[in-house]
Parts: sequence; structure tokens; C-alpha cells
Amino acid sequence: MRGEHRARARKEGFHVTLRPRPRPVALLFPGQGSQHARMAAGLHGRDAAFTAALDAVLDLMGEDGPELRADWLAAEPRIGVDDVRRGQPMLFAVDYALARMVLGWGVRPTALLGHSAGELVGAVLAGVMSLSDAVAMLRARVREVARLPAGGMLAVAAGEERLRAYLTGDVAIAAVNSRQQTMLAGSVEPLARVAARLAEDRVTAVPVPATSPFHSPAMDPAAAALEPFCAGLRLRPPTVPLYSGYTGRLMTPDDALSPRFWARQLTDTVYFGPALEELLAVDDMLLVEAGPRQTLTTFARRHRAVRLGASAAVPLLPAKPAGPGADRDAALAAAARLWTEGYDLDTEALAGLWRERERGAAGRSTGSPAPHQRGLSRCEGAGCR
Repeated sequence: MRGEHRARARKEGFHVTLRPRPRPVALLFPGQGSQHARMAAGLHGRDAAFTAALDAVLDLMGEDGPELRADWLAAEPRIGVDDVRRGQPMLFAVDYALARMVLGWGVRPTALLGHSAGELVGAVLAGVMSLSDAVAMLRARVREVARLPAGGMLAVAAGEERLRAYLTGDVAIAAVNSRQQTMLAGSVEPLARVAARLAEDRVTAVPVPATSPFHSPAMDPAAAALEPFCAGLRLRPPTVPLYSGYTGRLMTPDDALSPRFWARQLTDTVYFGPALEELLAVDDMLLVEAGPRQTLTTFARRHRAVRLGASAAVPLLPAKPAGPGADRDAALAAAARLWTEGYDLDTEALAGLWRERERGAAGRSTGSPAPHQRGLSRCEGAGCR
């Protein structure tokens, strides 16, 4: 396939340079805050693996499945996507379906890293738990969190140590994403006071789309209620390297088999930055973000290994909501990047996305290259990021 398509690309005037050895792929799974209405809807019904995986997750949601699907696709949902009852289940479904789409293309990741709820998707793909058990755990999480008072989260342009002086009440360090990007979480009133102090000190802080105070002590009652449920699940050691945002390192068998480890993910700080650091210390990697908004891609591109071109970060979806066509173009651009990296992709698996793009291109007469062709032309050689 590579030789045939390289010859075709050259015939059509596109210069394509393939790497002598493809960098290993690591899949990144985002969590709460990345969600948006109709996220990845442009891939449903167009990519067979994505569609089957997303439908399988919604089927496992039981009586909640039809309402989740309706609110996901609705212009005016009954329950907004930032509510824990919609954001968490749909993020899991979309992240998992995107991973299955990449696997359907013929790409086998050598490592997995999830942020917050995204770690649950990684656990399924690493064999720590079955899809049905993961969905059951997710539904139990949602039920327990929905019983708690409302809260929120802030993304702050400052390091963890600087922000410790601002912590008050149940406000806590929720996530350490990079050296200068930290998330805070807590109940509504204490978090509002912290936000006001940050504004007075001219520290940039942006609310994260969330109505619950994930990764703060406010989640303690939900974690305590969830632990007995997790103890009833069949947990196994990872069969694929799974980097945990809760320890900042490779997940150990002891972590994977611990019901407390999974229950405490509601309350414990996410150390995504340190986990990414450990992952990129192993090898030069091609990081593929399997989720909406490109949040983790942005964090990864700040890492020195990516800035220097040794590793690279590739999103599967647009940076912001832009309609079904943008979803498909982003997925095809990622496929083009994987191909130029040297991966032998399954053209039959990509056929649905190609046909849909070509139908859209038939309606344009600008004479400019198609999106997948533009992707090939700007992702040449080892230095493309």
C-alpha cells in the first residue's frame, strides 16, 4: 500500500517523505473539560469501527443510553454536556470509539495515557477491565457524584507550588498538566473566592467546563461509596504499558488490581505532566490524542521532546466545535500523518471517511488541494510536528 500511494502522491505533484522507522504510537485520552456538544458526531455512521464502538458503549449504558444519544446529538439537549451525567459518559464513549477507529486503521499503540476519566478508557484497552465493567464503574461514579453539591474547576497559568498559597476550604490541586498549567477544583463558594484572589494578583485563571469539583476533597463521599463497588469488579494487570495520571508513572499490577486506586481517582490529583514526562523518556513517540478539543495535544506540544521534533503530537478531532465535516477532515489529516510516519493503513477501514470527504469536495470548485492532500504536503519528514 505504501509504495502504491507514494507513487500516486508523486504523480499528483505531492512530495512525500516516509520515516525509515515509524515512531511508536501512544494514545492519549482526555477527560472532563474537553467535552462539547456533538463531539465527533461527524464520524458516527461514517467510520465503521468508531460507530460500532460508540454504539456498544451506549448500549451498555442501559436505560440511560437513548437519552445520552439524544442529548449528544441535540441542538438543545435536555441535560447539558458539562453536567457529570452527560460529560463523563459521552467522553468515555467518544474516547473509546476514537481509539477503536485508530485500531481499525491497523495501528497498534505501544503505550496508553489518560487524563482523569480518560484513564478508564486506557484501562479497557490495556486489558485491566472489560468494557462492560468499565461502563458499570463509570455509571456508578456518575450516580455518586451527581448526589454531591455542585462545584467547579479552574485552569490556572501557574505552577503547582505557587498555587498552594491560594488553597482554602476544600479547594485543591486537581491536575498538574505542565509546569505552568495547573487545575484547581472545589465547591462553588470556596472556588469563587480563590478565583477572585487569583484575579486580584493578575494570575490567569479560566473556568473549566465542569459542574462538579473533581479531584478535590469534596469528592470524598463519592469515592468512599464507590470503593465497595470496585471491589466487585474483575481487575487484571495491564497487558499494554498504561501510564497513570494518578501516580505520574507506569501503572503497576498493584495499582491496577486495587479497588481503592480506582475509587480514589475521583478525589486524587491528576499528574498528567509527570506521566507524560516518563512516557517520553522511554522513546521518541507519536502521541495521538483520542478525544475532542486537542487539549492534551496542546500540553504535549509544550514538552521539549515535541518542541525539538524527536516526538510529535497529532489530534484526531478539531480544536473546537466546527461541524461534521471538520471532524472527518481532522481524522483524515491524522490518518495522513500516520501514513507519512510509515504506518501501513487499512484503506478499506478508511473508505467511509474518504467517500464522505470526496462528496464534500465535489461541491467545491476552488482548485485547492483536498484536506487529506494538504495534510500530506505539510507533514513531510521527521521534523513535522
